[in-house]
Amino acid sequence: MKKLVISAVVFFSIFSGGFGGSAKASGAQTLATWLWNPWKLVNDESGTLAFLEGKNVNKVYLQIDREIPLTVYRSFIEKASAKGIKIYALDGGPNWVAPKVDRNLDLLMNWLKTYQNGSSSSQKFAGVHLDVEPYLYSGWSTNQAGIIKSYQALLLKAKSSAAVLAVPLEADIPFWFDETAYKNTYGRGTLAEWVIANTNSVTIMAYRDSASMIIDLVKNEIALAGNYNKQLVVGVETGETSEGESISFYEEGEAYMNQELAKVESFYAGTSGYSGVAVHHFDSWQSMKP
Repeated sequence: MKKLVISAVVFFSIFSGGFGGSAKASGAQTLATWLWNPWKLVNDESGTLAFLEGKNVNKVYLQIDREIPLTVYRSFIEKASAKGIKIYALDGGPNWVAPKVDRNLDLLMNWLKTYQNGSSSSQKFAGVHLDVEPYLYSGWSTNQAGIIKSYQALLLKAKSSAAVLAVPLEADIPFWFDETAYKNTYGRGTLAEWVIANTNSVTIMAYRDSASMIIDLVKNEIALAGNYNKQLVVGVETGETSEGESISFYEEGEAYMNQELAKVESFYAGTSGYSGVAVHHFDSWQSMKP
């Protein structure tokens, strides 16, 4: 119990006041965010970096836009790397699981291969982060088994491509994948366990606005991550949403969010498989009320 109290105090000191302190103070724990609008790097690179550094972010899931010059990504990643921030190439979408359609993944991996080959070590992406969300694809309601199998095939192809590039593969999953079963040529079990087993790290979208709910939602996945010696990051929402009042920290503000995340950290501190938190997403976090 004493260990948990100490951890909560340390964690809260990091999170309070906009994660005051330094990223190093949180040890090996991840503090990540999704950056969906990479044109921020074109329009305000210094401001983007200043925000990330001010919040002590040490990992960014950065959307890939092939219209942005490679030099823009290289400049940003080099400067972020100097601040101890790892940048992962982010892409994905529900249509990526459409039958016989893996062109989007090929485009991403080919782009990344070209990028990495032409970049210095300090300019390279640290890994690949996929946000596919197959349950939003139109076929999910009529052919869930088929879409699940397509999703699994996509992740295995991504895993192979990432291995060729010598970078880790990560994926976002919803908290309810531990209740989603599959039985096909890939075996049988829950989708949460399968994704955790076949990626290097998973970020679970535990979009709730209280520590107690978040802790309960992620317990099975954290246990699974520990069993597979993998890392699991707990994701929370800060954007305005019409999905319900308990989904996002948008209404309560950042101070309350920091307080609740400190409780989550306190509960899971030292737990095998737990790797930290991710805030969704850069823009809504930036405009979030105190």
